Amino acid sequence: MKILNCPLNGPRNISEFVWGGEVKEHPALDCTDEQWVDYAVLENNTAGVVREWWYHVPTAYWIIAERNTVTDEIIRTYPARELFKDRVEFPAPAVKP
Repeated sequence: MKILNCPLNGPRNISEFVWGGEVKEHPALDCTDEQWVDYAVLENNTAGVVREWWYHVPTAYWIIAERNTVTDEIIRTYPARELFKDRVEFPAPAVKP
């Protein structure tokens, strides 16, 4: 059984989590369609240590894990707030009359 250490809930069976992709920098709000596709769909597929999003399903809690993709070793896990300290404000959608 593989264990993932959740910063909120402690060590948990990895079957309680869903992989959410690589952690990468969000593109600018005025990015092109191609830039958005690169961000939303494409993965770097790095051999070595990467940062990844993991979602703990029972508590709806997102964490970041640093994992070695060659050995599948989970090096460390931490709350996303350690990496993302600033809130991103998005413009309100236009309201049609």
